[in-house]
Amino acid sequence: MTELRSAVSRLRRRLAAHPGEFADRTIAEEELAAVAAMAADGIPEIPGLRRSLLLIAGAIGSVSALSAELREVRRAVDLFGGPMRGQG
Repeated sequence: MTELRSAVSRLRRRLAAHPGEFADRTIAEEELAAVAAMAADGIPEIPGLRRSLLLIAGAIGSVSALSAELREVRRAVDLFGGPMRGQG
């Protein structure tokens, strides 16, 4: 849980400091807030956590300046059950 909270916090800070605007910035900010809330409440619901991760990745995936922090969030989410494969 600590890794998830830390990774989300870092990405939120980097996103807030990122000077550029992009179409889905609000989505990324809202989903990061949702993940932070899940992490603060205890063990998050895995499907909800993964859904938020997909939305965050889709929203900021093209912003290379945030890629390292996004990878950290993904790794932290994967700790709750490993990466999902063959889904979708």
